[in-house]
Amino acid sequence: MTLPADGPARRVLLANPRGYCAGVDRAVQTVELALERYGAPVYVRKQIVHNSHVVRRLEALGAVFVDETDEAPEDAVIVFSAHGVAPVVHEEAARRKLRTIDATCPLVTKVHAEARRFDREDYDILLIGHEGHEEVIGTTGEAPERVHLVDGPAAVDAIEVRDAAKVVWLSQTTLSVDETQETVAALRRRFPLLLDPPSDDICYATQNRQIAVKDIAAASELVLVVGSANSSNSVRLVEVAIDAGADAAYLVDDVSHIEPAWLDGVTTVGVTSGASVPESLVGDVLAWLADRGYGDVDEVTSAEEHLTFALPHELRRDLRVTPV
Repeated sequence: MTLPADGPARRVLLANPRGYCAGVDRAVQTVELALERYGAPVYVRKQIVHNSHVVRRLEALGAVFVDETDEAPEDAVIVFSAHGVAPVVHEEAARRKLRTIDATCPLVTKVHAEARRFDREDYDILLIGHEGHEEVIGTTGEAPERVHLVDGPAAVDAIEVRDAAKVVWLSQTTLSVDETQETVAALRRRFPLLLDPPSDDICYATQNRQIAVKDIAAASELVLVVGSANSSNSVRLVEVAIDAGADAAYLVDDVSHIEPAWLDGVTTVGVTSGASVPESLVGDVLAWLADRGYGDVDEVTSAEEHLTFALPHELRRDLRVTPV
């Protein structure tokens, strides 16, 4: 490995905002507090958030992660993940007498409500998102006869609707803002009367983290995005960094995934993390970089975040927690 010699000092540009968003913080707290209130095991349908370290830590506390509700015994406590579930999942849980706690991010819940409303108004719903993602599956389940998945601009030409004058688009909340705008533009060329949702469905945290990585990427030869491979918003950050001018960008689940050779010839390293990543993992990366001469850390702040979400009402009731 060849580190830069004399010349520009080695430094780190640390993106802010990064890491946990309000929805992730709420979901993780929900599992922790449920374990305290009800005792282990508490079952969680799917990964509560898409981060392997968070999942392993909660497993160590007594959480049991399952793929479907029928893997939990009757009368068990089960938490639904931050990504949301289709109505049929709630129905299945009720039939099995499970005690449910819904940790769906409120911003995802908003998209579900929009899907139900446009279904009632008899629109075809063009849902921009990635096939198989849990959030897309949950939103589709709100109006399965009306939702058409649009997985990027290339999918637009294949869409068939009942009435081109009654179409609306919605989106997965964790997509790239630029990618979504490109898909919407393609949809509008195909369907000129396309209706916009009442508000932008890309969540504030996803947008803020993408803006923040853009602000550091052009000045960075290398950008490290801390996040798990199944985290859509983390994967998008890598793509955004490259598009914004970084010479290279990599997704790393933790510091053990960093290749020292990536630092060859690099003077400036950008660092950020996805919305489901604990700050401790970023700290490990910064310490690893400092050991290799990148001890000068400049935090670049692009936005301030102060939003918090109240805990799920089922848990507040049992904890007697006053909503924020």
